[in-house]
Amino acid sequence: MNNLVIDLTHGGVKIAVSLAKKGKNVLAYDIYGTLKSIDEKMLSIYNVDLIQLEDLSYFKGDMNVIYPIHLPLTREEIISYNPNLNYSFQTHHEIIGELLKDWACDIPKVEITGVKGKTSSVFMLKEILIDKNPLILSSLGSLLYENEKEIVLKRNISITPANIKETIDLAYKIANPVCQIAEGVVKSENLRKYNSAIFESSLGVSGIGDVGVLLNIAEDYPIAKGRSSASEAKKQVFRCKTVVCEKEALDMYYQNVNHERTNTFSLTDPSANLYLADVKYSLDETEINISYNDVKTINNNVISGKINLKAFAPGKHNVSNVIGVILTALALEIPHENIIRGIENYKGIPGRTNKKQNGNTVIIEEINPGINTKAIEESINMIGNLDDYYVAIGGDYGITCEEIDEDKVSDFIDTLNCKIILTGDVGKSISKKTSEKYTVIENYNDVYDMAIRDNKNLLFIYRSDYRKLSQR
Repeated sequence: MNNLVIDLTHGGVKIAVSLAKKGKNVLAYDIYGTLKSIDEKMLSIYNVDLIQLEDLSYFKGDMNVIYPIHLPLTREEIISYNPNLNYSFQTHHEIIGELLKDWACDIPKVEITGVKGKTSSVFMLKEILIDKNPLILSSLGSLLYENEKEIVLKRNISITPANIKETIDLAYKIANPVCQIAEGVVKSENLRKYNSAIFESSLGVSGIGDVGVLLNIAEDYPIAKGRSSASEAKKQVFRCKTVVCEKEALDMYYQNVNHERTNTFSLTDPSANLYLADVKYSLDETEINISYNDVKTINNNVISGKINLKAFAPGKHNVSNVIGVILTALALEIPHENIIRGIENYKGIPGRTNKKQNGNTVIIEEINPGINTKAIEESINMIGNLDDYYVAIGGDYGITCEEIDEDKVSDFIDTLNCKIILTGDVGKSISKKTSEKYTVIENYNDVYDMAIRDNKNLLFIYRSDYRKLSQR
């Protein structure tokens, strides 16, 4: 059988090489034309042939097409290049699940997806599992924690499914150094440094998770040139053995899904397996009281109870992430004391909801590649009284496949009664669509300087990859 890997931009090279190492006959199609010379050489070493779709006419027999969930081609369009082949199709997520089906069966593994809150939830769960030396793939990099010390495996890495395997391979390399002997190079005994794993994924999961987490469908944006949607892609979470899902998302998008070990969480719905019984919001420390009932665990147990704790969760969207993580930990059968300790140790991460002080100025940062109108609204609502705040809104383009709806944002901004500053390329563009005239500051650094100079607090809402702002 021939295996055709489509899309070498979003992890296809890793997938193609991994299959070739298993003795598979592999072809590759660089649909976006972004293949780097070093990756092309790697494909050549493993006898992976680069082809165009027109070349399918030269093949006979079976053709397994491996494609990303957001592929802007239909199956029918691919088949049309040679209708005589016997086709099968797998997503990148599915092939990674197949490649890793026997990996680390003795450790807890979690896959996290959703439209908002993925990275924050990964690092909250990291705090809960810190005693188990978690291995992590997130939008902040591939990381390993050993005795609570962070080891950076790779910083600039995307959260595509292929990079789950890349993260595992990187961790293997540092745990298994090679040594030179006369006969050649041999690997030392496998000294695995991690005892748990947490993988963030943007458009669904591979299915290797003992728990698959769907945090929300805050916006059901289109993918694959409008042929599919975020909710359809994230439906893959139900391939995991146990599922944790926001109740509202389950009710709206997945009523027809039958999964025996699905647990739901909700801020308002007491029929969820875990719901928010009471909350007292604070920018510093929010008090959260939770009730949970009939939670199905990875060991086929069913548990109920209550948890009261404090968390850095200044807004509703933050609390929703917290209770989703708590339900995940309960499904993993993590003890209450570990859950409470982990959540209380989490103080936010650079590049998501983060609070800091500069002199008399309190700075609340909401820096996220997925900022949209709803996220802006929730960020503003968590402040409450904005009299002492400047609110800066802006960002960069080209951060994710999902672009920001400027018309919606401009309409919302016009309803606000506070000092608004628009910044960055996104801010400049929005300023042309608002009915009111707002201060426009091109360089976001100047926004910080202005707030500190004027002795005002700052809510900084910026659509960007935090790594681009980390030199601030």
